[in-house]
Amino acid sequence: MPLWGVWVDDAFYFSTGRTSRKGQNLAANPACTVTNDDGMEAIIVEGQAKEVKAPAELEKMAAAYKKKYKMDPRGMNEPIFKLAPAKVFAFIEKSFPKSATRWKL
Repeated sequence: MPLWGVWVDDAFYFSTGRTSRKGQNLAANPACTVTNDDGMEAIIVEGQAKEVKAPAELEKMAAAYKKKYKMDPRGMNEPIFKLAPAKVFAFIEKSFPKSATRWKL
């Protein structure tokens, strides 16, 4: 499922509706995977999505979000999640499998 988000301080921040399927899934199981939209140079990030509530952290995320999307997701009154990577996979299609890489953080 596509989603908007921003990277801030080595974590990916995104929002979703609390009652959406994505929101319900994260409430039941915080395991989360995000990927870029380029299958030729793929990056896959796995970790645990945690709802952010700390005002200072939300402010920092909102500044990056406003710069990228010209809006503040806090105004939607929906949860904002932080995905801190636990594993990252990446590859370049033209040189696969030689370019396949995995990092554990």
